[in-house]
Amino acid sequence: MAEIGFYHLTRTGADQALPQLLGRTLAAGQRALVLCGSPERLAALDTALWLCPNPDWLPHGTAESGHAELQPIWLAAADPDAAGAPNGARFLFLLDGAECARLDLYDRVFDLFDGADEAAVQAARRRWTTARAAGHALAYWQQTVRGWERRAQVAAVSAHAP
Repeated sequence: MAEIGFYHLTRTGADQALPQLLGRTLAAGQRALVLCGSPERLAALDTALWLCPNPDWLPHGTAESGHAELQPIWLAAADPDAAGAPNGARFLFLLDGAECARLDLYDRVFDLFDGADEAAVQAARRRWTTARAAGHALAYWQQTVRGWERRAQVAAVSAHAP
């Protein structure tokens, strides 16, 4: 089962919060797959990551640039389904309500959602309920003035529990 963190954006958008999380992912020696909600969002994020000042280097690629196996961060607009991340990532980032059918293929999942968009908040609540029913370990993080604060945590539940 995956460890899924729901990241409630209340102070910045995903374009500002994501680079910090990706920087920590790379610093931990991990690879990341970032699923975007649309091809347009993917193109905008691709540009934003190249121009990001902090961290100043987030090496990444897309299907357009190719060579997924060489990319520590892979951006996509479509769920890879049973194939898993094309770059071998074990960390999955979900933006714009993007969903992945096989969360169990990842060690950690980061579900970032916009707290100013009520529809996005309701959709995140539905994803939380679905992930909890599937037995994943869950954490709810809220963006505050001091950074990310964990507000809730639910331990993984075995699918074979009586």
